[in-house]
Amino acid sequence: MACYCNWHQAAQCRIKEPQVEDLKTTRASMEESLYSLLPEGLSTVGAAYGRTRLATLMTLRWFAVAGQTLAILVVNFGFGFNLPLALCLSVIAASAWLNVFLAFAARGQQILKGWEAALQIGFDVIQLAILIGLTGGLSNPFLLFLIAPVTVAASSLRANYTIMIAILAIALAALMHIFAFDLPWRDGEALALPLLFEGGHFAALCIGIVFFALSAQRVNEDEARMVQALDAASVVMSREQGLSALGAMAAMTAHELGTPLATIHLVSQELLHILPEDSEHYEDARLIAEQAERCRVILRKLGEAREASDIVHAQMPLSSLVEEAAAPHKGLGVAVFVTYEAGEGGEEKVPVIRRSPEVLHALGAFIENAVSFAETEVRAQATWTDKQFMVSIRDDGPGFAAEVMPKLGEPYVSQRGEAQLGGGDMGLGFFIAKTLIERTGGRIATRNRAAPRHGALVQAVWPRAELEPLDNTENTLGIED
Repeated sequence: MACYCNWHQAAQCRIKEPQVEDLKTTRASMEESLYSLLPEGLSTVGAAYGRTRLATLMTLRWFAVAGQTLAILVVNFGFGFNLPLALCLSVIAASAWLNVFLAFAARGQQILKGWEAALQIGFDVIQLAILIGLTGGLSNPFLLFLIAPVTVAASSLRANYTIMIAILAIALAALMHIFAFDLPWRDGEALALPLLFEGGHFAALCIGIVFFALSAQRVNEDEARMVQALDAASVVMSREQGLSALGAMAAMTAHELGTPLATIHLVSQELLHILPEDSEHYEDARLIAEQAERCRVILRKLGEAREASDIVHAQMPLSSLVEEAAAPHKGLGVAVFVTYEAGEGGEEKVPVIRRSPEVLHALGAFIENAVSFAETEVRAQATWTDKQFMVSIRDDGPGFAAEVMPKLGEPYVSQRGEAQLGGGDMGLGFFIAKTLIERTGGRIATRNRAAPRHGALVQAVWPRAELEPLDNTENTLGIED
């Protein structure tokens, strides 16, 4: 009996009634864990950047082999020019045999590492340079084809490999003046082009290589940034949707546990009626009945909370949506005020809209950024007319830097000047928020507040049809202005 008492006291100490509020994740903790997921989501994109599929290079090489072979045969037999045919076909065959070897050596769809792709493209540059050298060198009008492999490198590899391949192409072209064969011509005739022409041809090649390499590299980097940013937006939305699904999981758990708990509670009550009060098992049966009843109460609260959240998650007043987005950022040293009012033609009651995780996260990101740069306060104002909804977020900070304004909304571009980055760089966050707003049918406008006031202003605008409940239920929650 002493053992039972010790166990009974320990059970009373250890068994704590969970609070429903503890099961609800606060918006602040959601944001903290949210951004910690971004590097994880971007890891696969970063690993793919600067790498190329082997099949892509092999396909391009087969096209080159076919084009070079056709050009050599047409010039030699069609135009009657004397070419070193055996040497030219041998150089072309080297590319073909490389492809054959790679086709047997490669297993499946292989992604090349940067240095592996650079070696293959370097081989293509050398092969093409030798072929051009055999057919006239700097006098050959096909000299500009050396730009092609450099452009391929710039569009698929990192900058350091592109620079090496570009230098290789320019160096081989410069050596053609010394080692290249004469430009093939008809029997008994010779075509000698001026040295100035060859120098101009070489200069045009160098300029073309630099221009196309820089252009392709810039496009490649911009595309990679865009892919990374969109991948980050997908991670954000996946996290938001996962958190929204927790309520459904709680309801399902409550439903599944309801029947066995009811059985346990019923059996324990019957045992209490059967056992005499002085029985050594009476206290055990009473404890089981009490804890089963506690579990039933907890599950009932979970079910009620889910039913209420179903209504809130389906639709909510516009003002409540802005309040929910601003709540995690209050009490951080900057006053955050949320106001709402009807605009021209807008109804008196606060309109009810669909609760969108995309809109909620985007507004939260804008408010967070405003709090980071504000001096004393941030104001979020929700307004509505008969045609649109609008949320304006303004702060009293330094505002957007003039050089940043034209590029605002691009991935990895800070919204403020470099001097204000101490508050946090929200370039990626702003891009994600802008993308989410546009995905919900809205648009974003940004500007600085007019003097003498200072600070930044971000406005999100949606046509009413994009956010109104699908069943057009009007103000079912009875919220009034």
